[in-house]
Amino acid sequence: MSGKVGDNVYRASGVIAAAAAAGGVSWQAVETGATFTAVAGNGYPVNTTAQACTVTLPAAASVGDEIIFTDYARNFDTNALTINQNSLNYQGATSPNPVYDGDGESIHIVYMDVTNGWIPTYDGGVAYETATTYSSEWLSLAGGGGGTGAHMGGGGGGGYRLKFDTENSGGGTNTESVLTLTEGVAYAVVVGAGGTAGVYATATPGGTGGVSTIIGTGVTISSAGGGGGGANDDDGVDGGSGGGGGSSGAGGSGTANQGYDGGTSTSASGWGAGGGGGSSAVGGGSSGNVDLGGDGGAGLDSLITGTSVGRGGGGGGGSGGGGTRGSASDGGGSNANGETNKGGGGSGSGSGTITYTGGSGVVILRMPDANYSGSTTGSPTVATDVGGSGETTIVFNSDGSYTG
Repeated sequence: MSGKVGDNVYRASGVIAAAAAAGGVSWQAVETGATFTAVAGNGYPVNTTAQACTVTLPAAASVGDEIIFTDYARNFDTNALTINQNSLNYQGATSPNPVYDGDGESIHIVYMDVTNGWIPTYDGGVAYETATTYSSEWLSLAGGGGGTGAHMGGGGGGGYRLKFDTENSGGGTNTESVLTLTEGVAYAVVVGAGGTAGVYATATPGGTGGVSTIIGTGVTISSAGGGGGGANDDDGVDGGSGGGGGSSGAGGSGTANQGYDGGTSTSASGWGAGGGGGSSAVGGGSSGNVDLGGDGGAGLDSLITGTSVGRGGGGGGGSGGGGTRGSASDGGGSNANGETNKGGGGSGSGSGTITYTGGSGVVILRMPDANYSGSTTGSPTVATDVGGSGETTIVFNSDGSYTG
């Protein structure tokens, strides 16, 4: 290397030397602190041997302003250089702050205009340092709760969380926000399994459904599994939507902004059980001297995939001696298992030997076609230009991931 502090040419590399000569960059003394403020027209050797360094760019800039930074001691890989943009755009965005962590890296930036702001004309590889983000609508539905046997409660629907158009999430709310996804970041998806069936002979309630999640940088979404149906005289299990109470048992509680409570049984005969709660309604109760299970709470219809699909319904309550089980909709079971990938609760039954499981959940992402990266794992179902909307849906019926 040749040159000295104050020279207009400091041969850090051929590219940097030529840029400095053309632009009249004035090289400064070596910066060794944790922070400093850069001035347009200057070059800065930065020594990060002692600690990482954050440099703040000028608060205002003119077209053609340029600044150069170079890794003086070849330590950026150990202690990185972070550029604080100071409210001006860097490669067209105001965040996140670029971080340079390549050993021996040099960065030459030029201010182009208000739209793109500072642009690296050389940064070791002219990398796109500012990550691009975009919005995605979504549905996260957990597994439904397990059903049960004779005069035992129906399973609750899986916790239902959604941000799409003006549609509601479970529990009658519309408070969720779109996801902000970052290019190059992987988002892990877990799809909750249906809850196991209860056991009449041992008074075991239905199992709680599995949790569904979407997790990655800046994103943590979790939906609670549906509560299992209550056993015999016991209460239903709490969950995304609560499980129905067994004969003479109270319904389980639903989770706020995800689903409703299970139905309560006050059946004088001790036979009819409560239906499981759904994402849009409380499970039906059973009362009086009748052998009749309560209806499962209704789920919710959504057009997020371009076709209306009902999901998150509770299972119908059980009865005794072959009496009538409660009805169900939107994935919930009526004398049946909860529906697969609809998060439905399993039904109670009219027999001590017949029991029903909850249905598995589903996770769906929806974004503009132009933003869809095409990078997934787990074999989700992908559809582009859904309904002529210019948007892509990614439907996960089992675990997988999406990289932005």
